[in-house]
Amino acid sequence: MAALTVPMSAPGRAEPPPAQAAGMDRFYRQQVQWGPCGIAGLDAAGGECADVLVPVDYSTPGGRTTTVAISRVRAGDPEHRQGVLLSNPGGPGAEGRDSVDLLGDVLSPEVLAGFDLIGMDPRGVGDSGRSGRCGWPVGEMIRSAGLDVLGFAYDTVQSAGMAAACLIRDPELLRQFTTRNTARDMDVVRGVLGEERISYYGTSYGTYLGAVYTQMFPERSDRFVLDSAIDPDRYWEGLVRDWGPADERALDEWAIWAATRDETYRFGSTPQQVRGTIEQLIRDAARQPIVMDGFGIDDHWLPFLLHGMLMNFRLDAVAADTVREIADAAGGPPVAARTPRLAAILRALRDGENSTLAQIACGDASVPTDLGWYWNNIEQSRATQPVFGAMASNVEPCAFWPRPVEAPTVVRNSVPALIVQATGDPRTPYAHGMQLHRHLAESRLVTLRDVRIHMTFRPELSSCVNDSINGYLVSGALPVDDVSCDLDPVTVG
Repeated sequence: MAALTVPMSAPGRAEPPPAQAAGMDRFYRQQVQWGPCGIAGLDAAGGECADVLVPVDYSTPGGRTTTVAISRVRAGDPEHRQGVLLSNPGGPGAEGRDSVDLLGDVLSPEVLAGFDLIGMDPRGVGDSGRSGRCGWPVGEMIRSAGLDVLGFAYDTVQSAGMAAACLIRDPELLRQFTTRNTARDMDVVRGVLGEERISYYGTSYGTYLGAVYTQMFPERSDRFVLDSAIDPDRYWEGLVRDWGPADERALDEWAIWAATRDETYRFGSTPQQVRGTIEQLIRDAARQPIVMDGFGIDDHWLPFLLHGMLMNFRLDAVAADTVREIADAAGGPPVAARTPRLAAILRALRDGENSTLAQIACGDASVPTDLGWYWNNIEQSRATQPVFGAMASNVEPCAFWPRPVEAPTVVRNSVPALIVQATGDPRTPYAHGMQLHRHLAESRLVTLRDVRIHMTFRPELSSCVNDSINGYLVSGALPVDDVSCDLDPVTVG
């Protein structure tokens, strides 16, 4: 294994060893109480859950505290146990305790036998010291600015309102909901579990969290798998802007698929006609919102819905059914959603609240505050990104958030890691995985070729990908060279 090298002069340098961090001993040496999780999958797998005490602000460990909720499913073969495998499902803001749900059907029997599976709700998420709802009526912070400057002005007010509604509750606490602090929480969990090092699987945002951990705690990092990776230098605002061209490419690919099924979906018999139908539907929704289940789908929300539906080629038919249902309701009176899937999406937009995304993303890195900068980017993007440019370049609550309590982490180290990336991933574009591969000098890159999908470690997708991940977790040995993988034949078509 290569020696670990960390650029100590960079922002976000490695943390001091826990034993040298004044006031931290009580957190690393605490005894936690394990009990039932109350989560069906975990309970069925024999899982147990506990709360771990951590400082709100690690610079003042004698001050306020909060808790992070963790789970554990013990290794199946205690005599050959290799350690713990902690996981994160992404977000930011996704609950992470149900590690069995995330990994139970793709980890090999050898991995399940050798590792305790550890899940964790990151601070501010799920059961981890959540401080309550922001109180903003529509909680999703990502949306399109729409077709004109009035739509952008509306979204500006919405974004400022969400930021204010969140911060008015407990700004001291919310400003500490950061990735760097979550990485520190992970290390406290490591200490509480009595482990010298941890292994890790993270997908999407979880790759950023994992990369930050390797930078802050390189000596504590064991076998790290980063699936659908984010370039840390592009997080957060840069990543969102990169969604624009990636989503347009995904829409083009889906349009090719839909054009061959015009008799079923009636979007058009050529990819150009399909795209034209989608763009016209957005214009129609701008003139008259499509009200379904009491929620108005307009030019702000329709691109966001498409953004969520086009990141997995396996769901092309589901996306087509959903768009067809929305299109059938355009120009008419309010209707009820016909399908449970669309009903669930609309219910989440109408009644849900994704304030945890704002709290974590906005706390990590500064974004521009000049509203003219956003509007200029939106206008410049429309020619090449007619559907998604106004979403990817739109203003968000982060523009109205206080400056982060710390500089973002610069990830440049030689911690071994396995990075896995699909070339057609619209959510974390392939260029992000390649760049993280460069930042982690001893990493290996596993490429899933010619596939539009986000998160590659899935059942019956690519045995090449799954074998690469499971083999690394079992042996601890990275592939000698980077690896290229294809879909399994049964998946094609």
